[in-house]
Amino acid sequence: MPKFTPEAPPESQPDAARETRSDARPERLAVSQPTGLAAAGTTAGFEQIPEIALDWHRQGLGAVLATVVETWGSAPRPVGSQLVISGTGDMQGSVSGGCVEGAVVMEAAEALADGKARLLEFGVSDEDAFAVGLACGGRIRVRLDPVGSEISEAHLSELVAARATRRAVAEVVGPQGRHLAGRGQYEDRFRQDRSGFEADGETFVAIHNPPLRLAVIGAVHIAQPLLQMARLAGYDVTLFDPRDSFAAAARFPGETVISDWPDEALTAWGADARSAVVTLTHDPKLDDPAIEVALRSEVFYLGCLGSKRTHAKRVQRLEQAGFLAADIGRIHGPVGLDIGAKSPAEIAIAILAELTQRLRQS
Repeated sequence: MPKFTPEAPPESQPDAARETRSDARPERLAVSQPTGLAAAGTTAGFEQIPEIALDWHRQGLGAVLATVVETWGSAPRPVGSQLVISGTGDMQGSVSGGCVEGAVVMEAAEALADGKARLLEFGVSDEDAFAVGLACGGRIRVRLDPVGSEISEAHLSELVAARATRRAVAEVVGPQGRHLAGRGQYEDRFRQDRSGFEADGETFVAIHNPPLRLAVIGAVHIAQPLLQMARLAGYDVTLFDPRDSFAAAARFPGETVISDWPDEALTAWGADARSAVVTLTHDPKLDDPAIEVALRSEVFYLGCLGSKRTHAKRVQRLEQAGFLAADIGRIHGPVGLDIGAKSPAEIAIAILAELTQRLRQS
């Protein structure tokens, strides 16, 4: 198993790890722009690593999937992070934020040539950590799997198909081979978005949860910063408002806006356990139908704008509609953490903070 550490001879180290000056920065890799799926944009490409790998393989370009399987100390990317490298040197994704990608690309070329998997280990001492972008020293292990030999096209196609339908799936790699599994066997891992080795130390479980989504009901001023912040936090965001003057393209340029009535639109949108809903209109005719749809779904977060008095009236209406106290208790109202927010941007921060808290700590 190749091992790369700062103590190794210079020719064995990643390029970024050779530089030890205090003003050093990780080397930027010069790669050509990928085509096809990867050309959809940095964020889309970053989240679609298996899809890009399958696309490149079918184009005859070759593809190697690099996966972070273990980390110790300071690591820029968590376990399960992936990078795909083509036979022409194109790449998408990241396993280290730029620290070791150069070495991974070189090893990937050899893996593609001989069709064999590789397990690489990279390490950086505390003294040299800053030069390669880490807060302190650490190590990572990266597994390389060529598509077509170590990963069959049929297996990768099955994984991509599951992801396309927003089905949570685990890719399990161990002594018994490689297969896909559902939530039942790895419920804790799915809930925590936590890939890693099982207790046997040999079986690696890669969690593929559907992308997080956020539905915002009401094209009001708070929605403008909230959509932008949520997208930066990794959410696919959709704005719902049937009022053309509110949801005008000039107010929300480039956003996905659905102008149907919120209950019908939200039902068609398909709220699930990886979805969050925030209502902002202050208008029961728009908010309440969306809230009712959300309460009948598995959304992990439902937040509603309004004062405590407004929320009390909302609770009364929901009780009259037949919702139980346990259902109504799922609503975060008034929405957002109590941080004294005043401006639209500050309120958006409070909402996203509470949403994140619910996702990560519940």
